[in-house]
Amino acid sequence: MVNKVTLIGRVGKDPEVRRLENGIAVAKFSVATNENYKDKSGEWVTLTEWHDIVVWRLLAERAEQQLKKGKLVYVDGKLTHRKWQAEDGSNRYSTEVVANTFRLLEKREEGSGGFSSNFPGGEDVPPAKEYEKAAPAGTATTPAAAETATPKTAAPASKEEAEDDLPF
Repeated sequence: MVNKVTLIGRVGKDPEVRRLENGIAVAKFSVATNENYKDKSGEWVTLTEWHDIVVWRLLAERAEQQLKKGKLVYVDGKLTHRKWQAEDGSNRYSTEVVANTFRLLEKREEGSGGFSSNFPGGEDVPPAKEYEKAAPAGTATTPAAAETATPKTAAPASKEEAEDDLPF
């Protein structure tokens, strides 16, 4: 069975970060995705879907530092449903994406000045021992990235080989 969600959209508001009694950070933010199509009269219509995103621990701290309203972001995670009681005693339901990783897809504001990669990298996935702690209590998480990790390539033997090591 598979429960996987991949979204690319705009952050709807700055992440709301809180710390639990035991010090664990949890952040919540929304992401808007758009779908465009032509209606019967030939006019373009844009449908916007809003997605509630939850990130835990190190990812929550990264979200607090990096994510701002309007930024283009890649989010990868799983779909969850929660049932809770409102103050008036009525049952409420919410659907959220618990993110395993996220990545900004916009130009970097500081540093190299280049574009960031479109897909998660090593800094997006906590180390395996940290991953065991990253999920809320009662959930088992196995990092998919650890299963599909690519081996590091060996350094070129000479300067000439390094300069001529282009993929085209």
